[in-house]
Amino acid sequence: MKNKPKHKTKENWESVDSPRLSSEMLSRMQPVKTSHPDIPKRVRGAQKEPLKVPVAIRLSPDIIKYFKSQGKG
Repeated sequence: MKNKPKHKTKENWESVDSPRLSSEMLSRMQPVKTSHPDIPKRVRGAQKEPLKVPVAIRLSPDIIKYFKSQGKG
C-alpha cells in the first residue's frame, strides 16, 4: 500500500476496515477501460502559452571552463 495521505491521522488510518480480496474477487477483476468503455481517456490539454523558449548555443571550451570555475549553477 502507498504512504498514507497527510490529512489522515494514524488513528483514522488504522480504523479503516477493508476486507481482504478473495480469489473469486481477484478472478473477476478487469481493467476499468474494459468494464466502462464510455469513460473518455484523460489527456492533458494544449499549453496555453509558451513560458520558455528553447535555445541552443555553441561555446568555446575556455568560456565553459570559466563559467564552471565560478561555482555551482
